[in-house]
Amino acid sequence: MINFEEELKKFHPSLEIEDAEEAIYNQDLTDMADLLVKMVKESKEKDEE
Repeated sequence: MINFEEELKKFHPSLEIEDAEEAIYNQDLTDMADLLVKMVKESKEKDEE
């Protein structure tokens, strides 16, 4: 029978996953909400001119 406590003690996360996680979180990604906010801001600035 598998001893889950022993198996959990042996577990170490894959380095590739940690590297990918760091790369994903450190990127400044622009999403649709950011684009819409920028478009509204630019539109308001043009209206004020």
